[in-house]
Formats: sequence, C-alpha cells, structure tokens
Amino acid sequence: MNTIVAISTAPGVGGIGMIRMSGEDSFNILDKIFVPKTNQNISEIKGYTIKYGNIVNAKNEVVDEVLVSYFKAPKSYTTENMCEINSHGGMIIMNKILELCLENGAELAEAGEFTKKAFLNGRIDLSQAEAVIDIINAKTDKEANISLKQLEGNLSTEITDIRKTIISLLADIEATIDYPEYDIEEVTNKRILEALIEVEKKINTMEKSFENGKIIRDGIKTAIIGRPNAGKSSLLNLILKEERAIVTDIEGTTRDTIEEYIQVDGIPLKIIDTAGIRNARDEVEKIGVKKAIEIAKDSDIVIAIFDINRKLNDEDEQILKLVSEKNAIIVLNKIDLNSNTDLTKIKKANKPIVKLSTKTKEGIEELYNKISEIYNLKEIANNGELIVSNNRHKKLIKNAKANLEIAKQTIIDKMPIDIISGNLKEIIEELGKITGETVTEDVINEIFSKFCLGK
Repeated sequence: MNTIVAISTAPGVGGIGMIRMSGEDSFNILDKIFVPKTNQNISEIKGYTIKYGNIVNAKNEVVDEVLVSYFKAPKSYTTENMCEINSHGGMIIMNKILELCLENGAELAEAGEFTKKAFLNGRIDLSQAEAVIDIINAKTDKEANISLKQLEGNLSTEITDIRKTIISLLADIEATIDYPEYDIEEVTNKRILEALIEVEKKINTMEKSFENGKIIRDGIKTAIIGRPNAGKSSLLNLILKEERAIVTDIEGTTRDTIEEYIQVDGIPLKIIDTAGIRNARDEVEKIGVKKAIEIAKDSDIVIAIFDINRKLNDEDEQILKLVSEKNAIIVLNKIDLNSNTDLTKIKKANKPIVKLSTKTKEGIEELYNKISEIYNLKEIANNGELIVSNNRHKKLIKNAKANLEIAKQTIIDKMPIDIISGNLKEIIEELGKITGETVTEDVINEIFSKFCLGK
C-alpha cells in the first residue's frame, strides 16, 4: 500500500500541530527530513516511543523543532509503520513539513484514509470505524460514551453472535436436505424456530434502542413559540445565559429564527426562537410567522410561552391549537408581576404547565425537569446498554428483521425447510453490511468521505 501523509490538527493557530504519516516507507521518508538529537538506527527504536529533534529541508536548514512518535507495524492505528510529527502549531510550519513529506515520496491522504487503512487491514470493523467519526462529532458526554462503546466493539460483538447463530442454522438446513432419509426435518424446524425467536429478541432490542440513540445523537428539536412580547427571546437568553436575541418592548422584533444547542441531563436540545405569531403587518414578518408555525409543527417538542399578565386573544388560541397534538410544555411567563390571565383554556390543553419569570429566573429548573420527564432523559444510556444511533445501521437491522419474520412464518406454515435458506442468507448479508463483511466498495468510500482529513 502507498505511504500517506496529512495534517491531523484542525486548521488555525495552536500550541501544537501534528502531521501524521502511515505506510511501508514512513520511516524512510522521515529519515530524510528528521534529525534527532540522539542518532539511532530505526531498527533500534522501539514502537510507542518519542524522539526529539529538528525537521530540516533539502539544504539542511531547520524548519522546526519537533517531537516524533514512532509506531511500528503491526502495533499502530493502521497496522502499518506510522509516525506522528508534533510541531509548533500554525499552518505555515505544518504545511512546510507536509510539503517535505510529499517531496520525499509520501502521498497526500484522502479524508478518513488512516481509519480506512485500519478497517481494510482488519484492525477494526466498519461499525467501529464509523464510531470514530461519531466520537469526533459528539456534542455531549452521552453521545461520546455510546460512540466509545461502539468503538470498543459492543455492536460488533452482538452482530457477530447473531450471524454465527444464523450460519449454524444454515448448516443444519443443509444437513437435513443432504440426508432426507433420517427424517429430521421436524426436529430441525423446531430448533430453528426457537433459535430465530431468540435472535428476534436481540434484533428487536437493537431496533428499539435507535429511538434513544437518535435523541442522544441528533438531540431534541425544541421550538419556542408565542405571540409577540410573550418572552420568547428573553427565555432563549435565559436558557443560553447570554444576550443572544434582541429583546425590546417593540412587538415583532424577531423576524427570523435563532438556533442554539444546550444540554439537559447530557442530551442536546436544539433550541429555536421563532417570530411572534400574530396577524403580521408586513411581508417580512408574514414570512417569519409562517416559518414559526412550520418549525413548531416539525419540532420534537414545543415550548408555548404566554404572558400571564395579558388576556388570551385569538393568537393565543391559535397557539394552543397548534400544540394540541404535539409534545409540548406551556410556560406562563412574568409570574413576578400580577396575573391577568384566565387559565381555563390553557388548562384544557392538557399539557404540562410551568410558571416562570425570565426576569428573576424563577421556574427555569422546573422547565428543564419537565423536558427531562417527557423524554425520560435521566435513564437514556445510563446503564451502558447497547445503543444504535446510526441511520445506516437502523435500516440494515430493519431489513434483517423483515427477513427473519418471513423465515419464522415459513416454519410456522410448515413450508419445506429449504425455502427459508434464502431469508437466512439475507439476514447474514444485511448484518454483515454493518460490520463490513458484505458491504460494497461504494458504501465504504461514502462512509470514509465523511471523515476529516488526517483521521
């Protein structure tokens, strides 16, 4: 395989930068540009060691003072010879070192190519490779934890166990077909059905875990809606603990959406402040109101905020109707002032009610608690169970389940035993696409194209 190189640290200025190189010629290329303070033959250098010295150019001029980490095959991230040049941060220095590596025989790595090598060389499977990018992109501790579990192989182990069970069943079917004189089809059918029921339990558990996985990975889309000056932007600022949205006494200040992420019990919430819902007076505000209604309909949960010191009007009733069939929390704002609102219609909406003051901050913790209760956030991924969070995995698990159900029904209907072989092979095929045993090259390339350069 070729020797690849890339800058592995994010663009910009930092204290330390890293240039990563992997391939059979890594150490030969390094030898041409790195002058260690203590000379030592590469054969004498142990893996997992660091040497101090200088990177030099063709004129033997010092480019930078560096530390170089050595990783010898097969005990490296890619299972190949690898080195990581830790230089001073900053793109000028890192690009100079990168150019020297390229001039001396290395090729510029593609996005995710180091992890792709690790997969192709058998150090990790495809689901573990996908976990790497999930760890990098994790927005919360919980998301990082489930990705780390997947990197450690908990999903791979479960998939491998199921595939072994199905392969064993196929062997039994082949034996029954090859030796019909022993009349063991009924016994085999019974054993296969029992095994498939156990497999179905495991697949159902994985499929059901996706709902929690989706919440952990994508977060909860949370729309704040209300009529103008109800306190939507003030609530957003309170939640974010900063003056993110403009707050004035003038109605219709918010024309477009403002989106930010926060965490509640380790789960990301995508908070969206929207334009005040009312009969808009100009075209721009009309667009904002229309967009607010669309976002509310599309959100996972709605926070409908009402000014407790103003009587309900038609716009408030429109908001109550909007949230009637959605996960929603009603916030009664400005409890620090005297109430002037008849709560009869609000209570009829049969939604959790939180009394709050964006001015005094009273009630904000209760709002978080209500969101947590609705989604049972404290319990999600709290016990280290297997969580499926990847859309690709979910689709493949669903396909495997569909074939499993057909195989079960075939046995129940007492169809010839060889008919279910095709369905069992499909289960093996679909689950193998998760770990990479049966996946196409196009899918592999698509997955690794989503990685960052240098990983």
